[in-house]
Amino acid sequence: MAENKLYYGDNLDVLRRHIPDASVDLVYLDPPFNSNQDYNILFGHKEGQPAPAQIRAFEDTWEWNEASALAYAETVELGGEVSRTLQAFRTILEESDMLAYLSMMAPRLVALRRAMKPTASIYLHCDPTASHYLKLLMDAVFGPASFRNEIIWKRTSGHSDATRYGRVHDAILYYVAGPDPTWNETYQPYEAEYVEQYYRYEDEDGRRFMSGDLSAAGLQGGGYEYEWKGVTRIWRVPEARMVALDAEGRVYYTRNGFPRIKRYLDEMPGLPAQDVWADIQALRSWHGERLGYPTQKPEALLDRIIEASSNPEDVVLDPFCGCGTAVASAQKLGRRWIGIDITHLAINLIRHRLQDSFGPEIAMSYDVVGEPVSVPDAEQLAKDDPYQFQFWALGLVGARPHEEKKGADRGIDGRLYFHDEGAKGKTKQVIISVKAGKTGPAHVRDLRGVVDREGAAIGVLVSFQEPTDPMRKEAASADFYESPWGKHARIQLLTVAELLQGKRIDMPDVRGANVTYKRAPEAARKVAEPQLELEEEP
Repeated sequence: MAENKLYYGDNLDVLRRHIPDASVDLVYLDPPFNSNQDYNILFGHKEGQPAPAQIRAFEDTWEWNEASALAYAETVELGGEVSRTLQAFRTILEESDMLAYLSMMAPRLVALRRAMKPTASIYLHCDPTASHYLKLLMDAVFGPASFRNEIIWKRTSGHSDATRYGRVHDAILYYVAGPDPTWNETYQPYEAEYVEQYYRYEDEDGRRFMSGDLSAAGLQGGGYEYEWKGVTRIWRVPEARMVALDAEGRVYYTRNGFPRIKRYLDEMPGLPAQDVWADIQALRSWHGERLGYPTQKPEALLDRIIEASSNPEDVVLDPFCGCGTAVASAQKLGRRWIGIDITHLAINLIRHRLQDSFGPEIAMSYDVVGEPVSVPDAEQLAKDDPYQFQFWALGLVGARPHEEKKGADRGIDGRLYFHDEGAKGKTKQVIISVKAGKTGPAHVRDLRGVVDREGAAIGVLVSFQEPTDPMRKEAASADFYESPWGKHARIQLLTVAELLQGKRIDMPDVRGANVTYKRAPEAARKVAEPQLELEEEP
């Protein structure tokens, strides 16, 4: 079994069934904000491809209904602080959509608390529409004394909101599980005003520095008394060290000849991280790591959190992992990780992201739990959730879904894009149709018509049913697509059983040229650089 896990399913069920007590070192979660919006993935296309297609990733809409009332009742009946807090929320909010949202979050926070080690931390990412309610809920789950910070992340530059001040920040609520949490100092860049005020000197080579005190006056433990260039003092460093620093050009002399040490700006780690983070940009269209997933956060944000509150080989858990930013950051920083998401769309996107960033061998380092591994499993998924079955089947062949909109797919469930005429050649496409029910020759004819209409190179019908002879005959009549790699049947029939056994679409072997998903940039593990010791303390 691989040490990293990617779970498909409801995170509450996964947490209760699969995550042991006191097994997690760091939790980051970025749950939906109850914004009453549908979030779409906008898949960008390269030049020459069709217009972008939007696929609904999730509905950020919560309603007070039978399901949310049941979640509320189950949590309240357990008693304790969380129960009392939810009851107070109901008094204030009544049976509202916000109460439904908080009723969903409460049992998940309780489950996360159980999974955390005594030294663990949790960072809950939210926006101001829900942060004040979530903070009260976190106080109930973890205790008010476990609160460490409300971090303000300035996620965008200033803009105008018609009837209010511009909304430019998110909140990140930082709590700990016990009195001695893992903590590593992290740093932010100095602000320009600070640099101008304190690093106001420059060497002959243009390196900026500030001057630091070499005198030991007032320091506990004393120092080293001797005369240095006519000045007798108790110094912070022994005379041999002073000689070495002077020879290296690291001593600055004031106008009256008093020595001070040069602290170079480019050797300073920065300002210890504060609770306002304005130095990490939200992702924009020109950022290389942007995948088009709604609510995707920059890796720099997760890097800071993971570096501050975990150590190498610690376990990082993201129960709403979306496109996998926390997973990718944890992998890069040498942590173990657990990701959970309720959509196969997200699971497939994370797979592509990890492979793009760390190479094909990354697949050996993690397991995917909860996906169908047999035909009966796949049949059950198709019965329970036809859309998730469709996403899963498309993921097996590396295809991206078409619009998730009932009655509007025009015979297309997914697409693959490739180039087989060089980088400047025309973009070709493979059309995929996924059928969970009974199939026949008419479905093959329909697919052929779609392929002709779209000008596609290849069409693929994926189904449970073994193709009949009339279906095979109909597919064969579509002839072949010819590429530099040979002939490929224009209409191909694949079964779910064949896909589970590893069979794939017969298409041009264009490794690295497939542009189905926007590629994530390659990543490298961070290596700590040795810090230069400038002085010796007495």
